[in-house]
Amino acid sequence: GSLLLAVHFYSSPRAAPLIPSTALGALLVILSSLLAYAGIRRSLRNASLFLSLCLTISVFWCGYGVVFILRGQGVLNDTGDFRNALVPGLVTFTLALLIIAVAGFLCREVVLAMVASAVSLASAHEVATHYSTAFGSSAVACNYMIVCLVGGYFALGRILYFLTKEKIALPGTDLAKKEMHKQIQPTSGSVNHFAVTGLILNMLSASVFGCRLLGVTGKLFIGQVPWLWAAGIYQLGICILSYRAMDVLTATFFGFTSILKFAGGYCLLYPIWQPEEPSFPTPFLVVFSILFAVLALFLTLKSPVDGLYLLFYVAYCIALACRPKGFFEGGPQGVDVAIFVASALMTLIHLYNAKASAKIPTGKGAVKALLARSSFLKLREGADLHAPYLGYSKYADAEVLGYACSVLASFAITMTGDPQAPLATVVIPWVVVAGGILKLLSGSVAFARGKTLESSAFILYAVMWIIWGLTRYGGLYGTARSFHAAVGIIAFMLFNGFIVFCTLFLNSAWFFYSLTFFLIAVSFLLDAIHALPAGYDIAATLIFGLVSFYCFLSALFNSVFEGSCLPMGRPIVQLSGVGGGMTKCLHLPARKASSVKRIADILKDGGTCGIPTDTVYVLVAACNRPDAVEKAHQSKRQAQDRPMSLWISSLKQLEPAKHLFSPLLWDFMEAAWPSPISLVVPRGEWVDFLGMKDSAKYVGTPQSIAIRIPDCSVTTHLIDLVGPIAVTSANPTGEADTTHHNQVYAKLGDKVDAVLCDGPSPENIASTVVDCTKINSGNIGFFRVGIIPKSQV
Repeated sequence: GSLLLAVHFYSSPRAAPLIPSTALGALLVILSSLLAYAGIRRSLRNASLFLSLCLTISVFWCGYGVVFILRGQGVLNDTGDFRNALVPGLVTFTLALLIIAVAGFLCREVVLAMVASAVSLASAHEVATHYSTAFGSSAVACNYMIVCLVGGYFALGRILYFLTKEKIALPGTDLAKKEMHKQIQPTSGSVNHFAVTGLILNMLSASVFGCRLLGVTGKLFIGQVPWLWAAGIYQLGICILSYRAMDVLTATFFGFTSILKFAGGYCLLYPIWQPEEPSFPTPFLVVFSILFAVLALFLTLKSPVDGLYLLFYVAYCIALACRPKGFFEGGPQGVDVAIFVASALMTLIHLYNAKASAKIPTGKGAVKALLARSSFLKLREGADLHAPYLGYSKYADAEVLGYACSVLASFAITMTGDPQAPLATVVIPWVVVAGGILKLLSGSVAFARGKTLESSAFILYAVMWIIWGLTRYGGLYGTARSFHAAVGIIAFMLFNGFIVFCTLFLNSAWFFYSLTFFLIAVSFLLDAIHALPAGYDIAATLIFGLVSFYCFLSALFNSVFEGSCLPMGRPIVQLSGVGGGMTKCLHLPARKASSVKRIADILKDGGTCGIPTDTVYVLVAACNRPDAVEKAHQSKRQAQDRPMSLWISSLKQLEPAKHLFSPLLWDFMEAAWPSPISLVVPRGEWVDFLGMKDSAKYVGTPQSIAIRIPDCSVTTHLIDLVGPIAVTSANPTGEADTTHHNQVYAKLGDKVDAVLCDGPSPENIASTVVDCTKINSGNIGFFRVGIIPKSQV
């Protein structure tokens, strides 16, 4: 990328540049996507400065490239247009990359610091060339050549590092060892390396409007849209990555700021369809400032400095609400200048504190110490802070953002708008971005966390907001109400009716949330058929907005504090055997050895657990704990004709009692196991060798016992740690087998102590049960033919 730019600036004094503007822009956009990929992939290994540098230059080249494309296509033809388009971005990245360079030099990341400082100097020189003919473009090209040389050295170091299997590492190119002493702890929510890039994106959008106020640029126009929309798109990515870093509050904040960036870019496009500047809906901006203020209050509990930073956005929304022309007025632009300065300071603090041993104080722990004395409010902490009810997830909960987007979208459409000039008021970005795009994001994260119903509702509502926002406020059907729009809305209402029915079994808050959206859909339908009563749509949106705001507060409280300060309520309809997972049953990912050890400790202490196997999920208890075996027997209402079975991890556990088995039966067990085959063998003195004691009466029948060695490494490892286990299927007697850990939660979540989560079962069929009580006479029978057919047995 730097080589392209170096060639461009060396050839720029010529009448015809060596690389056409459109081609250069397209190549920079492609390279920016590759840089973003490299930074995100590296972030999984905790190289925070490398991540920040890659993402920052990626945003820079993305916006920069699109501006070059606009120039090549003749969009920026007027005198000074190219300068007005480029300078806000160049100013931002001059300062941002300088901050990264300073942090790099302070933390002895010299190679990365040299790259950042060279690109920063190149941007500064380019700004100078636009304002003074005394500065030539050769200085810009020289700086980019420095980046080429340093980047080549870095690439060579990494190639040698991998080819020699980590034996040769050039100075400054070994990222892994410096980070080895730091353990990544994403569950704590305290380490979010993506926040730095998010703050730089805030600088970028503030720079576009701040430069206009300070007279650095001559006007606000379409040429600055690439910076704003590139910042908005990357901010959505930072929002998702912040959820990946288990940082709910910061992810929500970046989601909010992305809305403002898309709205700012949308407003700069206004000359395309109307001569006058657009007006802004005041109620929406007031509500937006309230949401920012609430989020700032909760973020203060984590870091007071971050909470104070959010107050700038509260002031920004208030400034926008007070001025009818919004982004084009001096008041909001003045707040933009303050946001630019504050974001630069926050970037420096976050970058330095992420790398240095001596931290810049941000007040972390001060509020926590105050709340420690309170008996009413207690902060959520620990490894299970973001653990979902239904299994293991790589993402934190996004419901806070989903509810907030519902609030924003509902208050945005309180502006009725003029049917003759639907685009005169800025409504589309608030409805489409907040109600649509961010709600789709929330639904996707909810789905990744196993919340199927919530994700379905969020995604359905997002599609509805996008379609209705573009249709009504984009002038797609004008004054003629469309029959086809009405049919589509009725179809959405039918889907929402199904969601309302399902929420009866979820909780009260979700029931009212989905029911009040029904009122919104009705207002859409009445408007489409031109039969909307006066004031109905305002009332419907206000009711839905208030219910959404309560859900937003409840989700915030539940994500920050223990207990239920603002409860979501109990299910309106409670079915027997449904909703067991709503209790705080421990759930652990089966892929971790530490999880298996923890399950083993629970079983040794007399607990019962649901675990995955080579077939379906089962409920287990340690055989040497009769109390636990009895508890497992009672928790699933075990029928007398369906006794519990015995599982071992190896025939070595039966070696001391080998003389009590016939040679034929022993040979058959050796041939059959490990596998999904349970062998029913005669009960005898061999049972005593397994230390079953009083629990033996719950396992098998007085005449026989079903015994098995499962063909599952997780299960056999667990048995190695615990000893023989008593096993029964993880479902109440008479019901279908459980083939996913979610089903174990739903059926037995309030009766077991923990569930080892491994997603869907490898098979949907239970084991084959073979009767070996008469094997010595040459006969075997089958109690159940499962996954292994008779012929194979």
